[in-house]
Amino acid sequence: MSQPSPGPQQIPVVVLAGFLGSGKTTLLNHLLHRSGGTRIGAIVNDFGAIEIDAMAVAGALGDSTVSLGNGCLCCAVDAGELDVYLERLARPATGIDVIVIEASGLAEPQELVRMVLASEHPGIVYGGLVEVVDAAEFDDTRAKHPEIDRHLALADLVVVNKLDRAPDGERVLGLVRELTDRAAVVPATYGRIDPAFLFDCRPSEERIGQLSFDDLHERNDRHEHDEDHTGHLHTGYDSLSFTSEVPLDPRRLIAFLDTRPEGLYRIKGYVDFGPCDVQNRYAVHAVGRFLRFYPQPWAPADARLTQLVLIGSGIDAAALGKELQACKSDAPHADEQGMWGVLRYVQDPEGQDAEDYVQDPEEGAFQEA
Repeated sequence: MSQPSPGPQQIPVVVLAGFLGSGKTTLLNHLLHRSGGTRIGAIVNDFGAIEIDAMAVAGALGDSTVSLGNGCLCCAVDAGELDVYLERLARPATGIDVIVIEASGLAEPQELVRMVLASEHPGIVYGGLVEVVDAAEFDDTRAKHPEIDRHLALADLVVVNKLDRAPDGERVLGLVRELTDRAAVVPATYGRIDPAFLFDCRPSEERIGQLSFDDLHERNDRHEHDEDHTGHLHTGYDSLSFTSEVPLDPRRLIAFLDTRPEGLYRIKGYVDFGPCDVQNRYAVHAVGRFLRFYPQPWAPADARLTQLVLIGSGIDAAALGKELQACKSDAPHADEQGMWGVLRYVQDPEGQDAEDYVQDPEEGAFQEA
């Protein structure tokens, strides 16, 4: 069976949205401080003055920030113009590992997601929509901006921020979970979430001699941490690592992925389909409801393993591990038809895949076609 050739290494593009004052800039700064050596490129877009602290931090490692102060990105530019900004950050010389678009507080997240999905840049891939919510002002925000319900239904990850200021934080968390569509919902104060939710906390290649954000801000971070565990990063998520020397059955794995539970935000790693495809392993990238496979030839030194990491909020890691164990293949021969489900999620080498993510007119959310 002929297989698509592997494309270039793609940089995830994360859309960071939320109403004015929800804490997007604080969250972005936190990610930059705690990136674990990952180099983050930022597209910062807002009405009026750009947050100076965000610009200073994003620019600390060089030419890694694009600032847009001329109105909402979703209105001011089209997908082609966005590609110009992405091209600037995705150049190999910049060494960027992940790009974060910090949207205006009045931007329309749906349009931003469509723009990223419609991008013709071969070096980027959609990395998910993160919606930031101000827990202390949530009721008033919904009353003034009822469209927030639709925004939450679109999100892949919802950060319920400023819980320390909300007198009834648990009620707000429960309400947000009711309004989301399978999204992971993470509580936070001061925008502190684990960067592992959004990207690999290590550079894609070793960069000797470069001072990381961890080095720059280690001293400040020691003073910023709360004495209690409510601000610790490990409290908001669960993770599961799965390794198998036995190839996985493609039908079983696709059934698992198509029914993945609420709160399972990210899946990343490599899959060995064994007799179904003896030439390629498949890198898998899933964020929220977005899913892609990337065929990659086995290198002579590669161990034939399936290695997956699953990250989410409120997930049952033990149950998911059992489901993955049940995906192991007992087929002695190749089953080409079994790979059809996988190939649905392999990007067309010609580029665009926005058509694979269509809007449900009744729900207002993006669904896989």
